[in-house]
Amino acid sequence: MSSPDDAGVYLLRDGLAIIQTLDFITPIVDDPFTFGQIAAANSLSDVYSMGGRPITAMNIACFPKKTMDLSVLREVTLGGLDRINEAGASLIGGHTVEDPEMKYGLSVTGVIDPARLLRKQGAKPGDCLVLTKPIGTGIISTAFKRGEGAEDAMAEAIKSMVVLNAAAARLVQEIGANACTDITGFGLLGHAAEMMDLSKVGLRIEWSAVPRLPQVEAFAEAGVVTAGAGRNRGFRAHQLNTAAGIPDWAIDVLFDPQTSGGLLISLPEPRAEKLVSELRKSGISKAAIIGSVTSDAIGRISIS
Repeated sequence: MSSPDDAGVYLLRDGLAIIQTLDFITPIVDDPFTFGQIAAANSLSDVYSMGGRPITAMNIACFPKKTMDLSVLREVTLGGLDRINEAGASLIGGHTVEDPEMKYGLSVTGVIDPARLLRKQGAKPGDCLVLTKPIGTGIISTAFKRGEGAEDAMAEAIKSMVVLNAAAARLVQEIGANACTDITGFGLLGHAAEMMDLSKVGLRIEWSAVPRLPQVEAFAEAGVVTAGAGRNRGFRAHQLNTAAGIPDWAIDVLFDPQTSGGLLISLPEPRAEKLVSELRKSGISKAAIIGSVTSDAIGRISIS
């Protein structure tokens, strides 16, 4: 492929290509099994964002064996295996190195019919934008680490992060879409901007329509912002048109880095409405149409 996408794709033969990706993260929760689940779901997501089906995974782990018991690593990898099994893939090995800081993730191989490949580019004017998971995991994780009363919100964030994007990817393939990406470290606006730039279009995003995790607004308004959100905002702020009445902290939420976030999908309005309906029927209750693709103001995201 000649343009950047969420994973690499290699054509094996007519009708069959492999998707390859890897990712690993530092602990976002205290429980090692849950951390393994989240890290694995995060790693598998790039295969789903391209419409593929994961078939194999390999563990990537950095572990401080001098300061942490090996039972912790075992629980982390068991959590990862739990998500790999749910994805219908096979764990076929991996590699661990000693490191002062714990890190874990997966190298994943998936398969796809190249004719059904989903990419970041391809969004068309008139399309609607569908988001499948609520945002705010970075802000909530930061508030939780600071001891700012985010226990309930963190529980909801964990519920979201451990969910695979498998069902969403399957429904997108069934219904059809013009472009797709997953929302991770660059935040909603950062990844939306990638789709916009590659598709040579403009975007409109309705702040009130964007699904958000509980208490995100309160924490953001109180000044809980991740360093990553600041970097994301600094890189993309020149591409934003923000309507009067949108609070400044809302932009921080929209740039908040996500761990194991949802899919952002561009598709025609009738299909978008059907997709949201089917997603909600399948248990993805926060899925929503959050905006549209435009032919005016190319290269700009309007926040209303």
